[in-house]
Amino acid sequence: MEGILLVVTIVFGYLVGSISFSYIIAKKIKKVDIRQHGSGNAGATNTLRVLGVGPAITVLILDVLKGVIAVWFGYMVATNDLGWFPVLGGVAAIIGHNWPVYYNFKGGKGVATTIGVLSTLVFWPALIAGLIAIISIIFTRYVSLGSLLFVLLTPVATFFLLPYYDYPLVFIYLTFVVAILSLWRHRTNVMRIFNGSENKIGQKS
Repeated sequence: MEGILLVVTIVFGYLVGSISFSYIIAKKIKKVDIRQHGSGNAGATNTLRVLGVGPAITVLILDVLKGVIAVWFGYMVATNDLGWFPVLGGVAAIIGHNWPVYYNFKGGKGVATTIGVLSTLVFWPALIAGLIAIISIIFTRYVSLGSLLFVLLTPVATFFLLPYYDYPLVFIYLTFVVAILSLWRHRTNVMRIFNGSENKIGQKS
């Protein structure tokens, strides 16, 4: 029974994560496939670039909620092992956002959904990393840099806060897995940052 519930948690997380709000909203407002405009990424930053501030904020909030919902669903159906259910549900949501079954497996980079997952599981480390990420975005205007700082610093902050917060070991594993996944998804952004060709927030592609 526990195995079945775990599979249900993973499938639920993936299907929720696969809902591309940037795609839906772009189709609704402009009747376009957002993956064919701007940076080609189905996420909040490209929504800002293509549709403007209002739709971008809406997409950001909804994408964050996908991660939150997937994690809490894992908590709700968990049996004895609480840790694996919310963690795998959250990871499945991130994977769903990146490779959505509804949209030919072409999605975004999962940052907003990752924020939802990590802030639900390890709130204080995620908050610390998030504040540093926001400061970096303000000064550099590179959203991709802020995104990377968030996912890379969350494991670090989690490690240093371990004496104060008794996080399950699987939560710590999650922060590292998500960091590696996000770094791989942003590999082209990293190259563009180093060569100075990365788009800044508010800049047209």
